[in-house]
Amino acid sequence: MKHVLILIILLLLTLSGVQAQSTIWSTEKANAWYKKQGWVRGSNFQPSTAINQLEMFQAATFDPKTIDKELGWAEGLGLNAMRVYLHHMAWTTDKAGFKNRLGQYLQIANKHGIKTILVFFDDCWNDEYHPGKQPAPKPGIHNSGWVRDPGTMILTHPDSLKVLESYVKDVMTTFKNDDRILLWDLYNEPGNNQYFDKSLPLLKSVFGWARAVNPSQPISAGVWNWDDKFTELNKFQEENSDVITYHNYRYIDNHQQRINSLRKYNRPLICTEYMARRNGSLFQTIMPMLKQENVGAINWGFVSGKTNTIYAWGTPMPDGKEPELWFHDIYRTDGTPFSEDEVSKIKALTGKK
Repeated sequence: MKHVLILIILLLLTLSGVQAQSTIWSTEKANAWYKKQGWVRGSNFQPSTAINQLEMFQAATFDPKTIDKELGWAEGLGLNAMRVYLHHMAWTTDKAGFKNRLGQYLQIANKHGIKTILVFFDDCWNDEYHPGKQPAPKPGIHNSGWVRDPGTMILTHPDSLKVLESYVKDVMTTFKNDDRILLWDLYNEPGNNQYFDKSLPLLKSVFGWARAVNPSQPISAGVWNWDDKFTELNKFQEENSDVITYHNYRYIDNHQQRINSLRKYNRPLICTEYMARRNGSLFQTIMPMLKQENVGAINWGFVSGKTNTIYAWGTPMPDGKEPELWFHDIYRTDGTPFSEDEVSKIKALTGKK
C-alpha cells in the first residue's frame, strides 16, 4: 500500500508539472532564458537561390552549398540568429525528407554559431501555392513568389485544420529539445491581407498545439499592426507569447515608443523584422538603439536574390535594374555589401570589427 501511495503521489506530481510547463512561461523563466542567449542579432534568412519557403526546403531545390556560404557571411558579421520560414506543403508532400532537410539546415547554421527562429504560418503575399517547380521572379517586384501558409484555404476548407495540426506537432515534437532552435514563431503577421480576426481561430489553435508539445524553446507570434482592427489579435499574441516579438519598419522615434509600450509585459523583446532604408529604418540608427535596449535585432533580408527584396513594397521596377537605394538586404550574391558603412557599423556592434 505504501508503494502504491508513493506511485500515486509521483504520478500526481508529474501531471502537475506537465500542466504547469504547458502554460505560458513565467516572466522569471523567460528572462532567465533570454539572459543566457546574449544579445540576439541576425536577419530573416532565405538563400539567394530560393524564391520562397517551398523552394528553400523541397528536395529538388534545397541548396546546402549556398546556405553554407551565405551563413558563413553572417558569421563573419557577428550575427547569431536567423529567422527562417517553413511551409506545410513541403511537409505534406515529403514528411521525412522535409524534416531531414530542416535538420541539415540547422546543422549548417549551428556550424556558423547561428541559432534559428522557425516560422510556421504566414498571412503575407501570394495566396496560391503548389509543390514542385516554383515560379521565376517577376522582374523588379518585391517578394513576387512568396506564398502564404495556409492562406484562404483554411477558410474554405476548415477540414484542413487536422493536417495543419499534425504538421505543427510533428515538426515541433521532432525538434522540441533541439538547442539549435532559438524560438518558435508560430504565425507571421496574422490578420494581414485584410484577414483581420478571421486569422484568430488558427492563431489560437497553433498556440494550443504548441503548448501540447511543450517544447524546451519559447513560443511567440509577433505583433505588427496597431490599428484597431488588430486589437483582439494583438491582445492574444501579447498575452500568450513566452517572449514578446514584434515588427517595426519605421523611424527611430516610433520604434523607441513601441519598445516602451511593450515593456509593460516584463518579458524579453525581440524585433523579428526591421530595416527598410526608404522608410528611415536603418542599421546605423535602429541597431544601436536595439542593442542599448537589449532588444533582439532581426532585420529583413540578408543576400539579394530571387525574393527581390531590394525593391520596395508596392513600388515595382519592371526593368529589373538595381535600385540606387536598396529597400532590404545586406549582400550581393558575390559577397559584396550594398553599403560598406553598414557592414562596418554592424561589425562594430557585434564585436567583429
